[in-house]
Amino acid sequence: MSTLTKDTRLHIRCDQEVRRLLDKAAAYTHMSVSEFVLRNAVEQAQSVVQSHEAITVSQQDFDTFLTVLDAPDQAAPALRRAFARHAEQIR
Repeated sequence: MSTLTKDTRLHIRCDQEVRRLLDKAAAYTHMSVSEFVLRNAVEQAQSVVQSHEAITVSQQDFDTFLTVLDAPDQAAPALRRAFARHAEQIR
């Protein structure tokens, strides 16, 4: 976690059983409940964001991708017409 100034609040309500569990886990890790919850929430959030924003491909697929980038095919006729229409409309 960074040492930047913390200038926003996050309010969370939970039942007593969850609170006891968080208190116990925080104590085991020598953190306050706030630190424990925030650290774990941030780690989970980073994991979720990464899983939605990153693309993982096999080495073979990556090699194919690079090959296609190095030697692109000609644009399909419909795509060429769309580019031409767009060029005419923005003049």
